Amino acid sequence: MSASTTAPHPKGTAGGATSRRRRGPRTWLAALPLLAFTGLCFGIPLGAIAFGAVTRTDPASGATRLTGEHLTRSLQGPYLGSLVGSVQLSALTALVGGVLGVLIAQAVVTSRSQVLRGAALTASGVLANFGGVPLAFAFIATVGISGVVTQLADLTGLGWHLYSFTGLLVVYLYFLTPLMVLVIVPALDGLRPQWREAAQNSGANGRQFWRHVGLPVLAPSLLGGFVLLFGTAFAAHATAAALVGGSVPLVTLKIADALSGNVLTGQENVAHALGLDMIVIAGLVMAVYLPLQRRSARWLR
Repeated sequence: MSASTTAPHPKGTAGGATSRRRRGPRTWLAALPLLAFTGLCFGIPLGAIAFGAVTRTDPASGATRLTGEHLTRSLQGPYLGSLVGSVQLSALTALVGGVLGVLIAQAVVTSRSQVLRGAALTASGVLANFGGVPLAFAFIATVGISGVVTQLADLTGLGWHLYSFTGLLVVYLYFLTPLMVLVIVPALDGLRPQWREAAQNSGANGRQFWRHVGLPVLAPSLLGGFVLLFGTAFAAHATAAALVGGSVPLVTLKIADALSGNVLTGQENVAHALGLDMIVIAGLVMAVYLPLQRRSARWLR
């Protein structure tokens, strides 16, 4: 009786494995258009940037040769300072925006008002995509040197200066905080009420629940949200260009100056090297972000 009951399991397991093996090639075939599109839209520009970063063309003869001069220059002097400045700004805005976003998301999730939840998520979706020159103009007109709020509240006398590192940080938080709300709300929704009830039945208070259950479960999503905010701030250009120009050293602004010849002519290859540096940093960011998201999905399914 026992043998007849357990006999189908190995067969079923083997059949399931065979079925998965058969579905594998079909899955890859279905993904070929996406892979081809990704290779075309991302692979070719990446190859062009990498080629420009490691080559030098002699203007007299037109001969092209390999060189590490541009990569070396991109990691020295003001170019290195711009990379460090971008990393510092991105890390700080991601940290502050992440904390504010989690607090807002927690208030939205725990609220019983569906109107408040819908309004908060809708506003977050809109504000997370509001940036560039329009955002810079809105802040200039509001809290700039001659802005309405600046004049009414005498912010200049309090030491406020929009066109600075601190001002740029505040502007970035305007779209990074809503982005964190959108990222973390699904994770907070995934915290099952049964876990809190089980913790309470075991004698744990709210602080102990968050320390031993809530935060460990949310840790991958929190770290993934931080990495996403870091990457978004690191790649932002239009807002900073319209707001601070070259007064704050940022790598995206250095790339624009090198390509346009605002500093020195013939620096296009240095711009390619800076772009390659950014791609390497972005690749490291995504290498951290994707495994964290997969781990979070396993916990919150």
